[in-house]
Amino acid sequence: MINDFIYDIPCRVYFGKDQLKNLGPELKKWGKRVLLTYGGGSIKRIGLYDKVMKELKEAQLEVYELSGIEPNPRIASVRKGAQMCKDLKIDVLLAVGGGSTIDATKFMAAGALVDFDPWDFFDMKKRVPVEKALPIVSILTLSATGSEMDCGGVISNPETNDKIGCMCPPMLPKASFLNPENTFTVSPYQTA
Repeated sequence: MINDFIYDIPCRVYFGKDQLKNLGPELKKWGKRVLLTYGGGSIKRIGLYDKVMKELKEAQLEVYELSGIEPNPRIASVRKGAQMCKDLKIDVLLAVGGGSTIDATKFMAAGALVDFDPWDFFDMKKRVPVEKALPIVSILTLSATGSEMDCGGVISNPETNDKIGCMCPPMLPKASFLNPENTFTVSPYQTA
């Protein structure tokens, strides 16, 4: 039995060990001012941060950082990132990490272009659709999240005890860098 389907995922994927050399040129397609987002610092422990910064410096990009994005990302991180994008006139966001970092970055990119609280994208009483977002590029460090090539994300709000997901086409990453070596330090349990 054959199941017919159409697979249309307009996210450029750079797969392999040496693809980071394309990071600077890919980001420059979208502008010069980059907000680099990441979680608790594992990208520094594995040496990925230094490799990324080298590429960004060689491309002569202006880089601003937002670290500390939590697992099960919180709306507070989204709000902070969206405000940084506005204040710093960010052109493109670069999420380096797993699904949580990428999810939060997607909603920062959307929140940067609106004049209301990003939680309104999730609030069941308001549920404002995401109509536009700043460009997003991702570097994945955890296999099987899917966030690197989809337009969805899940955000938690401890104030309301909600954890809500949303799929919005403007939040699809423009490009994703997938190097399996970046996932080697993740435990076999978490990978499975």
